[in-house]
Formats: sequence, structure tokens, C-alpha cells
Amino acid sequence: MFFPYVYAAYLYLVLRLIVPLPLHRYTRIGLGLALLLVCQHHMIQRWVFGTMYSPEIPRIFIVALGWLYCSFLLAFLLQLVADLGLLAAWALRRGRAIDGRVTLRLRYATIAAGAVLSAIGVGQAIQVPEVRRVELAIRDLSAGLDGYRMVQLTDMHISRLMHEDWVSAVVERSNALRPDLVVITGDLIDGSPQARARDVAPLADLAARHGVIASLGNHEYYFGAERWARTFEGLGMRVLANRHVTIEHGGGRLTVAGVTDRVAPRFGMEGPDTARALAGAPDAPVILLSHQPIGVDGNAAAGIDVQLSGHTHGGMIRGVDQVVKRANGGYVSGSYRIGGMQLYVSNGTGLWNGFPIRLGVPAEITEFVLRPAP
Repeated sequence: MFFPYVYAAYLYLVLRLIVPLPLHRYTRIGLGLALLLVCQHHMIQRWVFGTMYSPEIPRIFIVALGWLYCSFLLAFLLQLVADLGLLAAWALRRGRAIDGRVTLRLRYATIAAGAVLSAIGVGQAIQVPEVRRVELAIRDLSAGLDGYRMVQLTDMHISRLMHEDWVSAVVERSNALRPDLVVITGDLIDGSPQARARDVAPLADLAARHGVIASLGNHEYYFGAERWARTFEGLGMRVLANRHVTIEHGGGRLTVAGVTDRVAPRFGMEGPDTARALAGAPDAPVILLSHQPIGVDGNAAAGIDVQLSGHTHGGMIRGVDQVVKRANGGYVSGSYRIGGMQLYVSNGTGLWNGFPIRLGVPAEITEFVLRPAP
């Protein structure tokens, strides 16, 4: 996949970071070629493995490649900030030159800081996430559902990176909450059902009073949504593709609906259709599972009480999350109010191996407690 901005970042780093280094010309050429390979991380995966989403190589190599790629991007951001600082200093000094030793130290500091921050971020990204507790005040919620507890898992991206042991630990932490319901909002996997057979097996142990309900994300469609839906159902989940189910608890009722992902039409399948998902639903509060935080205005107008989404990974890096926010309709992490509807966008439980980093944006297992709205 061709990413023009990646090449722009590469050229910027070569010109501003590598060329000025006081090293032998061939050393600088070698560094430039090495950096070119690093920035082509996704393209190389696609050429070698046929996909950039699920390279079937040992985990240690995925971690190392992820660290190198994230180091490259962080070095670019840090060099950009450093150059802006140098430009401001030059202006304040009224055009007087800045000591070359200062700029050289800044370049070495940029390289070191990018590598160290990347190592920290990758280490945080592959940890088992902590629980984040959120209360949802829902209109017309019956007294019998007051205190009802749901656990949301999303964007686990089960792969050679987020593997069987990690999945088992997530399942154990989820089950320890003793939820009434587990909901999954897509991007559970990266890879085919055959490649991920062992890694997804622990999902069969997810336990909740009213079971596990899932919707699909864009990554399921990349690897065969119909096959994965059957696999998930074989693991004990109810997969909702523009459908709903009714939960009865404590004398009250709750509708849980799920829609397909917006990429579905690219694969000859039905796109997200909230109206169809709610067809025949009883008069009860509605919780909608939608992988991407899209269609929120229409969903609010349709009477949805709560929309649960993921997809953004919370932006992954504090500061960069504001860019991710703009690419997702203004929604990136946490709670939002759209008319009478609450939208919650999870930071995600796991992370895609192509950009495995978290800095200031922790992964989460989200525990919701339902309360009647005042």
C-alpha cells in the first residue's frame, strides 16, 4: 500500500537528520537505505506475506519490526518539533546563526528519544489491559436493570502478536468481573480461521450470565467475514449483522443490536443498516454495537440510547490522537453525547501489529454499569 505521507516523512528525515550528520558519506547512505527499508515496513509485509495485516512470523520479529517502524515515525515527529524550535530560536535571535554543536546534539537526541519512546510504547501496547469502569445513565431503564454490568472487548486483533497466552489473560480478566453480558465490537482477529485457530480458542471460555454478543469490524471482512462469523458462533458468540436480540433481566428488557462494518459493500456484503437491525425490536432501551464511530447522528435520530464503538485505538499516542479524531468524525476515545444518544469509543483491548504502540493512551477492558437516567 502506498502511503505518500510516509515517503514525505522519510525524505524529511534524510534531509534534516541523516545528511547533516558528521559521518562518512557511505555511512550516511547506508543509514538512508536502512531507513527506507524501515519505512517500507507495510509494503514489504505485503510483498512477502501477501498481507500487511497478518504476517505469519515469530512474535519476536513482529515486535522488533514494530519497534523500528514506530521509532521512525516518532523520530520524524520529534525532528519536526526540534526544527520548529530552532526556527523560533533563529527568529528570536534576529537571524543570527545557531551553534552547530547545538543542532548536532539535537539530532542525536532525536534518534535516541525516538528509539526509547518507541520501546516504551511497544512494551505498553502488548500488555494485558486494565479494566476501565464506566457508568451509563439510560432513559427508561427498568429498575430490574439498574446495576446491570456489561464488558466490552474490541480491537483485540488476535494475531501472532496478540497471541493465545495474551487472549487467555484477557478472558481471565474479563471473567473475573462476573459480567451479565459481554459485547464485542469488531476487529477481533488478524489472519484466517486456520492460522488463528489456537489463538482464538480461549474466547470460548468467555463467561457471562447472558452470554457473548459480537458485531464485526473491518478486519474480519479482510479475512472472510462469513467464515469468521461461523467461527465466532462456534466459540459460543451471537454475531449480529444488522440484527438485534432482546435481553430479559430482573423483569426488564434491553435490546442489543449490531450492524455490519462500513467496508462490507467492498466485499459484496450488506453495509451497516440500523433500521434493519432494529426491525421488530420491542419498546426497550437500545444498545447498538458498531465497530466504527459512524452514522452517529442518524443513530441518535433513530432512538438509539447507547452506541458502543472501537476502531480508533484511542489514537495510540497522546497528541497524535487529535489527528485520528479528525479522521473519525471527531470521535476518538471515551464518552460523547449526540442528542439523546451516548456514544462510547473504546481505546481498544489490543492493537494491530502494523503500528503496535501506546503512549498515554492505554488499552482497556471496559466494564459498563447501567443506571436509570434521572
